Amino acid sequence: MGGSDEAQAPMTPQATLNALFASGHAIDIVLAVVSLEMCLGVVVLGRHRAKLDLLFALAPGFLLLLALRAALTGAGALWVAAFLTASFPIHLIDLARRRVWSRHAP
Repeated sequence: MGGSDEAQAPMTPQATLNALFASGHAIDIVLAVVSLEMCLGVVVLGRHRAKLDLLFALAPGFLLLLALRAALTGAGALWVAAFLTASFPIHLIDLARRRVWSRHAP
């Protein structure tokens, strides 16, 4: 009735992985895990400084993952560059915060 009656062969594990990465869904899974980690960290960590430390530690990696997703899905060089550029100053802030706090640590 308007289509082939042949059954499609199941995808191989390699084809499944290729499709996951080409669509960006593999990165979506990692982004979801990092987001969950951030949410749990905010709930569990009591001190404001600890929450900021977690934010500045995770944010650059999150932005790098967004850049990777943009590159894999063909979003364009502008989006990749924007995410990469945004991650760098946040990473520098994180490094500066760690240096300052390590000097004041007991």
